Amino acid sequence: MLQLDNFFKSAFTVDNIIFGFDEDDIKVLLIKRKEDPYMDKWALPGYFIKEDENLDDAAVRVLEELTGLKDVYLEQVSTFGDINRHPKGRVITVAYYSLVAIHDYNIRPSRIASEAEWIKVKDIEELSFDHYKILQSCFQRLKRKVRIEPIGFELLPPKFTLTDLQHLYEAILEVKLDKRNFRKKILSMDLLVDLNEVQEGVAHRPARLYKFYESKYQEFLAKGLVFDLSEGKAKQSKAIKKSSGIID
Repeated sequence: MLQLDNFFKSAFTVDNIIFGFDEDDIKVLLIKRKEDPYMDKWALPGYFIKEDENLDDAAVRVLEELTGLKDVYLEQVSTFGDINRHPKGRVITVAYYSLVAIHDYNIRPSRIASEAEWIKVKDIEELSFDHYKILQSCFQRLKRKVRIEPIGFELLPPKFTLTDLQHLYEAILEVKLDKRNFRKKILSMDLLVDLNEVQEGVAHRPARLYKFYESKYQEFLAKGLVFDLSEGKAKQSKAIKKSSGIID
């Protein structure tokens, strides 16, 4: 006969992977732990879920308590439950991720976090627990998603140049993009609005400023078009083409 009490001995945590873009690099928000295990080691902002707390509420609370960040949209990504992922016992964690404009937020480490810092993803080789594995899993998800949804704009200020946008995609995809082809691809989707403004206070020739409009993207979707960075053109989904008799 099963001993049901044995199934109520696991602990649960939430871990937050917060990506930002700064100085042409994708960064992630990390904390330096001030409690064991992994004292003085870098980790993702995460902690235990309270008994009377929902998962989403826990993710929001833990992020604010450890880093001071609040009013951040968090999306649940995956669950990690390797048996030995925590040295003190069986701990299952639920990972959440978000994309934020770094300069919109002030970091204030507290509780188990002695420090909180934005660190380049490409410079990270090791983290506490299995947090490096979690980070890489979420980074791969970001790479896939940025090709099919215009989520990258959340990492930029409201007004940006096409060069800013290209550098963002290069940082996420870890590839060098052809300037002419990239601009042609992005502009062909008609999701950017030319603000008829240029940069100010720059040493080089000021570039035009653009803005992404969510309402245009909703119209884009309503037409059955698909955001596809790899192809660079707005394309109708096969389902819509078939229903209209365009393809067999």
